[in-house]
Amino acid sequence: MSKRETFLEAASKENVEDFLRFIELHKDKADPFDVEEVVEEMPMSQRSTLWGKLSSLLQDVLQELPPERWVEDREDGMEVESAADPTHVMAVVDAVTLVAYASIKVLQDGDTYSSLLEIAHRLHMILVSLPFSMAPLQRDIHVVCEAWWKKGLKDKEKFGRTAFLISLQKSFTTKKLAVEIQRVWSLHGVLLSLDYTSEENKQIIDLLLQCFHRPNYLRNDDGKRFLVFLFSWNVNFICVIHSTIKNQLPFYSKTMTTHIMEIYFRAWKKANGDFLEKIESSCIQDFMQNAIFLHRASPVHAKVRQIMSYFHSRQGSNKVDKMLSNLYKPILWKALSVPNFEVRANATLLFTEAFPVHDPEQNTQNIDETIQKQLDTAMGLLDDPHPTVRSNATLGVCKILARCWELLPPTIIKDFLKKLVVELAADKSSADVRCSVFKCLTIVLDNNLSHPLLEKLLPTLKYSLHDKSEKVRVAFLDMLIKIKAVRAAKFWDVCNMDHLLARLAMDSHPVSKRIVNLLFKSFFPVNESEREWCCRCITLLQMNPMAARKFYQLAHNHTAPTNIIKMMLAIRRVVNSFIETDCDQSEFNDSNKENSEVQPSLGKDTAVLSSLLEVVVILWRSVTKALKQNEEAHKYTLAKFGSVMNKYFQAFEDERCTAPLIQLAAFMPPAAAPAFSCGVLSRLRRMDSSAGPKQYSQLLDCMCSWGQAADVLELITDWLTEALPKQGDNSKRKVRIQETAEAKPDLALVYLEYLFIRPSLRDQVLALGPRPLRELHEVLGNWRSVLYTHLSSAAEDAKYPSVETALRAFVHHGQLSAHLQHSSSEGREHLLSLDHVAAWVAERVLPFLAKPATNDNNDDDDDEKDSEKTQPLAARITESFLAVCRDVLLVGLADEAFTGHILHLCSLTLLSEAGYLCIPAVLQILKDVADSYLPKHNNNNNNNNPPAQEHVEDATTVALGVVANIFQKIIELLARRLRKDPEEGNRLCQSAVHGLADFLKVAQTWDKAPLYGVFSTLFAVVVVEKRHLLQKMTHPEEVVTPESVEDLPPLSSLLLSVILKSSSLTKAFLTEVCSSFDSEAISSLHELAAVLHVLAVIGRTGQSRASLKSAATCVQQQIHKHAVTSGDTRDVQRLIYESSVKTVKEILDL
Repeated sequence: MSKRETFLEAASKENVEDFLRFIELHKDKADPFDVEEVVEEMPMSQRSTLWGKLSSLLQDVLQELPPERWVEDREDGMEVESAADPTHVMAVVDAVTLVAYASIKVLQDGDTYSSLLEIAHRLHMILVSLPFSMAPLQRDIHVVCEAWWKKGLKDKEKFGRTAFLISLQKSFTTKKLAVEIQRVWSLHGVLLSLDYTSEENKQIIDLLLQCFHRPNYLRNDDGKRFLVFLFSWNVNFICVIHSTIKNQLPFYSKTMTTHIMEIYFRAWKKANGDFLEKIESSCIQDFMQNAIFLHRASPVHAKVRQIMSYFHSRQGSNKVDKMLSNLYKPILWKALSVPNFEVRANATLLFTEAFPVHDPEQNTQNIDETIQKQLDTAMGLLDDPHPTVRSNATLGVCKILARCWELLPPTIIKDFLKKLVVELAADKSSADVRCSVFKCLTIVLDNNLSHPLLEKLLPTLKYSLHDKSEKVRVAFLDMLIKIKAVRAAKFWDVCNMDHLLARLAMDSHPVSKRIVNLLFKSFFPVNESEREWCCRCITLLQMNPMAARKFYQLAHNHTAPTNIIKMMLAIRRVVNSFIETDCDQSEFNDSNKENSEVQPSLGKDTAVLSSLLEVVVILWRSVTKALKQNEEAHKYTLAKFGSVMNKYFQAFEDERCTAPLIQLAAFMPPAAAPAFSCGVLSRLRRMDSSAGPKQYSQLLDCMCSWGQAADVLELITDWLTEALPKQGDNSKRKVRIQETAEAKPDLALVYLEYLFIRPSLRDQVLALGPRPLRELHEVLGNWRSVLYTHLSSAAEDAKYPSVETALRAFVHHGQLSAHLQHSSSEGREHLLSLDHVAAWVAERVLPFLAKPATNDNNDDDDDEKDSEKTQPLAARITESFLAVCRDVLLVGLADEAFTGHILHLCSLTLLSEAGYLCIPAVLQILKDVADSYLPKHNNNNNNNNPPAQEHVEDATTVALGVVANIFQKIIELLARRLRKDPEEGNRLCQSAVHGLADFLKVAQTWDKAPLYGVFSTLFAVVVVEKRHLLQKMTHPEEVVTPESVEDLPPLSSLLLSVILKSSSLTKAFLTEVCSSFDSEAISSLHELAAVLHVLAVIGRTGQSRASLKSAATCVQQQIHKHAVTSGDTRDVQRLIYESSVKTVKEILDL
């Protein structure tokens, strides 16, 4: 019996195991048995018999175990007979599927395949009920359905729809997306047989729309073909696609938008008839309208403009030109003349980008007339009253000139360029327009035909280099760089070199770096000899020394470090030739040609010489990092300069020369200039106490760069120790001073301040180790005794250092504590030191803020005089310490204990008699404490540890509660000073304005108690103060609604002036007003009138209209309860009521 007959015999329920073995042989690549070959060799009668037997087999196994039960029986592990075993059933189905697929492939035209159709229907039934967990079987049946549709067999629509639906679903989830998208595209013809309006196809429509959300479809070539095809499926579907894309546009990247606009263009290009009309009217024209009418700030506007730019870039084709002309005609020309400037600006961009907008089917004369009208329109847009439109028109006109130069008449070109260069480049009303001119002229310069005309016109722009707007100067220089790059003209003919150097010397970094870019090859020609470099350098120094310094500061951005080092050595040779030194004869006898050249002569010009030395310092500083990375070059450079440093110090005694020499010495080891380096510490010691930074800064830099910061710190410590009043010789420390000199505590503090204000020097000092820093810290702490002496003594004592010196030492002690705490790895030793200082201030300083108790009249005058001296000093000490504490808070060094101590000190300060003097400093502390507890500072807390989180929240609540109480005390003190001494109170209020504003801005970020309650305090103060004035009114003429904050009582005026400077503060205040009415805290007529007076003032500022009207509505609901029915028109109460009703109405009508 042949294999065909054996296989045919096995295809039955009785021989199913043999049938399955044949399938296994087919799947075994080592076995030659192939089902497709067997089926293909069968005559038609045997095939029909095979399909009939397989159909019966499939029917039998499905009756025993339907697909719905396969998963259930496998999960339950039920023991069933072999025929009903789910695994066995699925194996049979898989085998039948394989034979069916092979049969479809070999099916010929005219073959009868009714039994095969039955198999296909049963497999289709299995496919639609299979879960995703049975992917292999699902995939095989899916292939059968796909093959059936492609073969064009009976009922192909049914099988094709299922195959398409499954492929579409899998294209969103499978890992091999490209393969599945290709399959979807191969099945796209299925859609032509589907009814778009049918409900059963709604799932497919939803999936089709999802394709436009998927980047894989947008990026894939087959995906793009498919998406383009969807525009031709059904006319009504086009609008749905367009709406889907518009909704998704804000989320598309620029790249994705590029794919989208390509899909639109290809869909339009392939469309015809109703489809073409629909795409043009519902999609392209809709994009045009959105590009015109959307706000420029809209996230969609840029994407829509990008899509339209794609269509504009395809101009030149008759079909595109005609389409743009027809679609723009009803909207574009009207939009260019509407009152809204933003619409005109958007339309200007579209119009100039699409220029020329014409119908190619018109005759030549009509086209010429149309283009001339459009050119006239473009010229008119350059005169638009709004600067945004003029800026856009400038961009558009420059694009037109660059693109169509050879097509436009010369007179038109000249008129446009004159308009830009002569008028708009000098537009006084808008820096944006001026900036736009220079930015856009670079576009015109890309067209070589424009160069001859621009070469004549551009010199008129030379004074734009000195424009008051930085962005205009930057744009002008970018244009000069472009001119140089395209060789359109000589840039120095456009703008004189002297002007460029003058601006380089004085302008900001963005401008300076562009000037250096422009001039670099002129003054640092890297392809020329090093001698030429020096000649150009000397020329530049003689032209403008300040510009030269700036030039060489930025030169390292334009050349390699090797050239910078060569330049430094070349300048060294020039300086050597100036002093005619023979310290390194080999330098001049070297066989190297470049070294043996005659160096540029300086004559006796010491100014240029000192500037050359400065250039060396500048260049060295710019390549410091590169030298450290190249040890050989570093050693060579040090050796070359080290060999001449002593000669330089001997030859140059002028201060202008010694200053750069000292800076140069700082780059080298002290042995390079032993005579100088040995005397630096002595020079620092002999320095006059009134010396300025220029005299000591470079010396301190040298000491630190040589690793001798410890000697400077010892000198500072010695001076500060010696200056303290002696209390017996019990000091264990020996002061080592090599020369007899008086102690200079003021200079010591100046040195200390310089060391800590420079980050690089500060790091070196802090790296010295704990011992010298602890000694300095202890000495600075001892100066508190001097401060206390000045506080407690009535007269100045000549043997004590001045109070200013002591106060500065006190501040430096606190700052050093902060630095030491920051540099320490663990513990809070130095925060504890600040805690002790806080305790000292509370115990020793704050008592002097209280007025002395007078025992008799004779001592009264003396005590008042002493108080006048000590109270300001005590306030200064307290404010100075609070300033240090504020720094600790700002840098995040404060912990919970430190914050608590500082808040306690603030409370004690305000409780003192003259504590009001420190209100500005206390307000800053409150602001920084509140800011440190904002949620953003607690993001790193462990949210998985609820007890720890609760502890943090409790600590925050306690600290902010204290802050709120202190703020309330401050408001009370301000009110009290205004009552007791209005003049002093006003001065105090003005000094507190900045601190109040900062604190309230932090407070309004909290939307819960206790800190948000400060607005309740403010509102209560304002209402009470105004209510008091209303209650005192006795004459009708006094009932006047205030016009501004100046018309309110003093404290209310201060608080509202601060609040009204910020819209967020105003909104928070008005929210508190509404809350007060919700809690029924406002009830009387005078209180309601007071609230309305405040709201009237706020209303005149135009801020927070919605919140203002909400607050006015709250008042309106209460005011009618207090209607006054008295007939006396002179009754004050009645007038207050009527005035309030009128004010409410005015606010609600805003």
